[in-house]
Amino acid sequence: MGIKNVYDVAARAMSAQIVRMNAIASNLANANNVSGVKEDVYKPLRPVFKTIYSDKLKQTGLSTVDAIRVESLDREPIKTYQPNHPAADENGYIFKAAVDMDEEMVEMLETQRQYTNNIEVLNTIRNLTMRTLNIGK
Repeated sequence: MGIKNVYDVAARAMSAQIVRMNAIASNLANANNVSGVKEDVYKPLRPVFKTIYSDKLKQTGLSTVDAIRVESLDREPIKTYQPNHPAADENGYIFKAAVDMDEEMVEMLETQRQYTNNIEVLNTIRNLTMRTLNIGK
């Protein structure tokens, strides 16, 4: 499916930002998860983006982005000594998800800004189209 116009550019970019926001929401929801087994701890997610170029890039100059997959970040869980915790291993350690709340909040703000920018693009196109249609009146 090719990029035909600016509407396609904005729609794909907004779709990619929704995938990004869903990954952030999952990270925030699982930030305080713990496990007694290092391998079972929640790993933060990040989408992988790919630039998509128009088939007629030289004529139109159009390109956009797609979220092609969501990957787990390879981060070590946070090891904490809590021997009385019900999920503690035989040595008294629990493992917490390596989710940095500050990083997630920054990601969320950036995602929101990118989404809003695309809404502004669509509003501007609509307004310019309406002005163009009203020229002949």
